[in-house]
Amino acid sequence: QVQLVESGGGLVQPGGSLRLSCAASRSIFSINAVAWYRQSPGKQRELVAAIASGGSTTYADSVKGRFTISKDVTKNIVYLQMNSLKPEDTAVYYCNAYDRSGSWGRGTQVTVSS
Repeated sequence: QVQLVESGGGLVQPGGSLRLSCAASRSIFSINAVAWYRQSPGKQRELVAAIASGGSTTYADSVKGRFTISKDVTKNIVYLQMNSLKPEDTAVYYCNAYDRSGSWGRGTQVTVSS
C-alpha cells in the first residue's frame, strides 16, 4: 500500500508561481500513471494534470500552458510546476493514481489572492 504525501502549497499573489511535490513511499511512478487533482469549496474534485508511466502527459484545458507535471522516478517524486497563477486556481491539491485507486490524503492548500 503506497503512501503519497503532497507538499509545497501556500499563499501567492496572482501571477505568481508554486511548485508542488508528491512523494511516494516506494517506487511506483515507472509503472503507474499518477495525477494531480484539485478541489475548491462547493465543487467536485477535478483532474488537473496526469503523467503516464512512459512519461506522456495530459492537462485540464484551464491550466494548459501554465502548469507542468513532471517526475523523478529515482526519487519517487511527482511535481506540479504552477506558473501565472490565477485566483481560480485556489483549491486543495491532491495526488493519486490516475485511476483514483489510491487513498486520498490531506492534500496541500494553494491560495491565490491579493
